Amino acid sequence: MIIGYARVSTTGQNLDVQKEQLEQAGCEKLYEEKHTGFDRKRLQLEKMLKTIENGDTLVISSLDRLARSTHDLFEITKILKNNGAEFKSLREPWADTTSPMGKFLLTVFTGLSELERSLINDRTEEGRKSAKKRGVKFGRKPKLTTHQQEQVINMLKNGKSIRSIARHYNVGVATIDRIKKTIISI
Repeated sequence: MIIGYARVSTTGQNLDVQKEQLEQAGCEKLYEEKHTGFDRKRLQLEKMLKTIENGDTLVISSLDRLARSTHDLFEITKILKNNGAEFKSLREPWADTTSPMGKFLLTVFTGLSELERSLINDRTEEGRKSAKKRGVKFGRKPKLTTHQQEQVINMLKNGKSIRSIARHYNVGVATIDRIKKTIISI
């Protein structure tokens, strides 16, 4: 079955042009919605992705009607592929998994997207390591100062309960328990 998906961003916009294009392309069933593309959780898109089956082809008028980012596009096409469905954009002829060249180009673009994601992750990790070497602390700021933590350790060593120390410093029991665990690991 040839399935169409049409979307406009606001209720003031009209779906007529997209619907006409999709009907001319032979779409037998049409999913349409008026919802921003920035939100990946779109009711009709989700419904279509759950019902599309092996042998079906999803047709859209333009890529920007389906996805706002390369990542979203590849996630959606991955779902389609896993369901055994094909994909075709009327405005972008290269985005057509019903043809060998379209499958090839989408595979190349998917590979480039994964490479880009991997390079970003590598650069991020390098930046983290460099920052750690410079003494940058990651995570949330401790609830208690170093001096207060030393006082907590002394209080624990003197037999004070975790709960009473937590009340004294107006922090959660978990905060004092984490400090207690540092004593054990030393």
